[in-house]
Amino acid sequence: MTTIKDVAQRAGVAPSTVSYVLSGSRKISEDTRKAVQQAIDDLGYHPRASARTLRSTRTNVLALALPRAAGGYRAVDGRFAIDISDAARSHGYDVLLMTDQEGVPGLRRIARSGQADGAILMAVEMADPRIDAMRELGFPAALLGRSADDAALPWTDLDWEAAAALAVHELAAGGHRDIAYLATTEHEIQARRGYAIRGVAGARRAAPETGAAVQVHESTGDMAVLTRRLKGLLTGERPPTALIVQHVAALPHILAAVAAEGLRVPEDLSVMAVGNLPDDVGGRDLPRIELPVSVMSAEVTRLAVESITGQAQVPAAHRLIAPVLTPGPRVAPPRPRNAT
Repeated sequence: MTTIKDVAQRAGVAPSTVSYVLSGSRKISEDTRKAVQQAIDDLGYHPRASARTLRSTRTNVLALALPRAAGGYRAVDGRFAIDISDAARSHGYDVLLMTDQEGVPGLRRIARSGQADGAILMAVEMADPRIDAMRELGFPAALLGRSADDAALPWTDLDWEAAAALAVHELAAGGHRDIAYLATTEHEIQARRGYAIRGVAGARRAAPETGAAVQVHESTGDMAVLTRRLKGLLTGERPPTALIVQHVAALPHILAAVAAEGLRVPEDLSVMAVGNLPDDVGGRDLPRIELPVSVMSAEVTRLAVESITGQAQVPAAHRLIAPVLTPGPRVAPPRPRNAT
C-alpha cells in the first residue's frame, strides 16, 4: 500500500510537506504543491478522509508533552506548565498535559485523534524521536528546548552553553582558579537532554578561555549519593574555591552538605546557581543566572500557535535567549589556601 512517505520520496519533499499539501494547514509554494500532486497521481495515493480533514476543525487545544516518572516532582515543570497555560489562554487555547515517558505513542494518539491542534514538547533531547514523529504526521509543534537540529521544528531555549561559560568567566574574573561544575543528573545527561549536554559543553569550553581548572561532575537524584560525592569533592587534595550548580533542584541539599563540612558560603566557598527558577536559590542570595521561565513560556506558546496557523517559518522560527547575571551579590574572592 502506498504511504505518505512514498509520495514524499517521489516528490522530493519531507512527509510533513505532503501532509501540509493535503490538509492546507500551511502555505506551500505552487511548484511544490504541483510536485506533490503529481506524485500522488503517479502512485495512486488515496489518503484517509480523516487524515485529510484532521486540521480542518480546530479544537483550540495545545498538547503539552512533559515526560515524567509517576510520583516524581520538579518545581520547574510545574512553573512552566502554569506559565504556558497562561500564555496559551492569551491566544485562546487550553492546554492538555501529557506525561507519557515514552512520548511518541501518546503524541501520535493525540495527533491522529484530533484532540489538539498542536503540541509543545518539553524535556527535549539532542536526538528526540518525538520530532520526527511530529514531522511525519505533519502535526504542528514547537520545542521548549533545543535539539541537535536547529531546523527541525520551531524552538526557544536559554543558551545553556553560554550560561555555563558565563558562570565560569565570572568566577575566574573574581580570582577563582579551581572551580567545580556540578551538572544535572546522570539520568538527564545519559538521556542527552539539550540543557544538560550544552551546560557541560559550556563549562568545559570556558576552562581554556579563562585559564581556570574546571572539574565537571554529574549530579544525581539520590541525595545520599550526592552527599558522598560532595564530601569527596570538598575534602580532596585540592578542593575547589568555587562551585557552579546546574542541578538547582538539589541546591538546598547541596548548601546543607557544604555547611556540614564546616564551610561558609561565600567566605570559604563561592556558590553560583545556573538555571534556577526566578528568586529561588534555596533560601540564599547567591550569584546566579536565572531561567527566564515567563519569556520562554510566552515564546514557545507563540511559536506553537504560529505553527498551527501556518505563520512559523522553520528554520527562522526560533529564539535563543542570552543568559543574564541576576542583580544581587557578586562573586566573592577565593580564600587564600593557607588561611585557617
